[in-house]
Amino acid sequence: MHYKLTLAYDGTNFAGYQIQPHQRTVQGVLQKALGKMAKVESIHVDGSGRTDSGVHALGQVVSFDYPGALPAQSMLRAMNSLMPLDIEILKAEIVSASFHARYSAQGKRYLYRVARGRFTDPFNRLYTGHYPYPLDLSRIELALQDVVGTHDFTSFAASGGVIEDKVRTIYSATVREDTAHHEVIFEFYGNGFLYNMVRILVATLLEIGNGRRPVHDFERLYAVRDRQQARGTAPASGLYLKEVIYPTDTP
Repeated sequence: MHYKLTLAYDGTNFAGYQIQPHQRTVQGVLQKALGKMAKVESIHVDGSGRTDSGVHALGQVVSFDYPGALPAQSMLRAMNSLMPLDIEILKAEIVSASFHARYSAQGKRYLYRVARGRFTDPFNRLYTGHYPYPLDLSRIELALQDVVGTHDFTSFAASGGVIEDKVRTIYSATVREDTAHHEVIFEFYGNGFLYNMVRILVATLLEIGNGRRPVHDFERLYAVRDRQQARGTAPASGLYLKEVIYPTDTP
């Protein structure tokens, strides 16, 4: 049977999603649990994409072949019984063998939380970025209009990435103020994202909001295709993979 799982996790104590030797990873935990259920060493799991060390997920999606015919709800219960406290399987589905968590996806939605307190909140530091400086959200809203569309995001891709084609399409990009929690929340929905792209976008937008960059600096950064000119990268702690969109979903 071919399964699709939707899961949430706290990325704080993981060395990212992708399996790595001698590191605790989300993929590694999932594969070991499935192997235990099937009484084999492990079962390969395909993820919709990587999340880095410290990055969280509200709706990561994985797919795999399982050597048995468990009903979806039984798979959900069995997997959750084997999960550590920082992973929860939200949904289990039996899907067509042609479904692939990564290659079938048509878009992803990320959000980024920025704490606005003067000092770092010890209880939120692992789940937000932190920016205590003045921000003009109207400047950021104008700049976000330049993010939407199809662009070459070379200036916003970390050097560790291996993908040569840096052109991506952003369908929507928003910012809102959560006054109750004293946070600013960014959300991006696009057909794909490069290594560290959202974190670099957020760092650039915060500089624009603070007046350290021109409002329409994105136009220049697209043209120069130079990672060094985008400068900063927002911390991993504020980033969440919110949702993965598939053709049968409604965005």
